[in-house]
Amino acid sequence: GRITMAVYALEEQEQLSELKAWWSRYGSLVTAVAVAAALASVGWQAWRWYQNKQSGEAAALYAVVEQAAAKGDAVKAREAAGQIFEQYGRTAYGDMAALLSAKAQVEAGDLKNAQAQLSWSVEHGRDPALRDLARLRLATVLLDQGQADQALAFLGTEPVPDFKARFADVKGDILAAQGKSAEARVAYQAAIDALPKEDREAAPLRELLSLKLEGLGSAQ
Repeated sequence: GRITMAVYALEEQEQLSELKAWWSRYGSLVTAVAVAAALASVGWQAWRWYQNKQSGEAAALYAVVEQAAAKGDAVKAREAAGQIFEQYGRTAYGDMAALLSAKAQVEAGDLKNAQAQLSWSVEHGRDPALRDLARLRLATVLLDQGQADQALAFLGTEPVPDFKARFADVKGDILAAQGKSAEARVAYQAAIDALPKEDREAAPLRELLSLKLEGLGSAQ
């Protein structure tokens, strides 16, 4: 029994010596890591609080854009959207505010400001689908202003799959406006081919595209 106890005591002494040696070498590093972990946790909580605060404030401004657009107040919609761009442009509300405000500008007949709002979304938008929707609407606004070449340029990059047919459709409109009937025909056909075959919601667009193709045929 005494021998066993002596062995244990010796082992404990050796382990204690090893622990002291290890701590003298790595103790400060362990402390630093622990402090860093604690600070990271506090920092993460602070970041989440900041993000929630930003999101809440952006949502309140977006509600202003919605209300103004519903009332046909294009100026107020534009001003509120501008605040979102400046202060909360990195949130999803920037994309949505640009699209909604631009719609209000178009309805008010202010194509220049609609162009400005959509251009912001195309340049700074974070969501690929919303950015592509902004490109599509910007192209139509430019076409309405007689800027066919610039409109076509915004449709040059392949969109997300859901917008492929609409992009081809608007390309066809631009090419037809330029008098390029053969190219417009190719674009309209590409739009028809991109539409889901069994999708009832796509039926009206398919019918419209067929009418556009017939119109090109009769014009030749």
